[in-house]
Amino acid sequence: MSHSPVDPAMPVVTGLSEHTRHEIDEWVHKFPQDRQRSAVLAALRAAQHQNNGFLTADLMDAVADYLKLPPIQVYEVATFYSMFEVKPVGRVHVSVCTNISCMLCGSDEIVASVEKKLGIKIGESTPDGKFYLKREEECLAACNNAPMMMIDHVYYENLTPEKAANILDSVE
Repeated sequence: MSHSPVDPAMPVVTGLSEHTRHEIDEWVHKFPQDRQRSAVLAALRAAQHQNNGFLTADLMDAVADYLKLPPIQVYEVATFYSMFEVKPVGRVHVSVCTNISCMLCGSDEIVASVEKKLGIKIGESTPDGKFYLKREEECLAACNNAPMMMIDHVYYENLTPEKAANILDSVE
């Protein structure tokens, strides 16, 4: 069962903030005129950041409207890339690589250790909303130092189950 870390008192964001629109504009200007679709990744990243780490249908529609794109072009990107979340998740994102090099070096034990330490399964958030055990990643490009996990885009390599648990203890 997935735990929702969203505070019920937190306002639901439906539109793009001035800051988010400014950030999108900066990206749009990096591309040739009439190529605003090239800014979709950056626009979604900014919108997700504005909304405590996840995208809503309203926010994706707002991005589509702002970039003058059909909503499906924004939804396709948001649901394809693993960097985007379309449901509330914990603040700290944890991913464990389970590709062949990591698997041969014990990634299954790392996943089990992380699940036990956090008290959740892959795809769930801790009840306090701190951690989100994002998913098993197919490859995080650190095969020479397998097994590894990534916490908020920081790599932790040459892991043992104990080392992984200790790293989670040290996360603020």
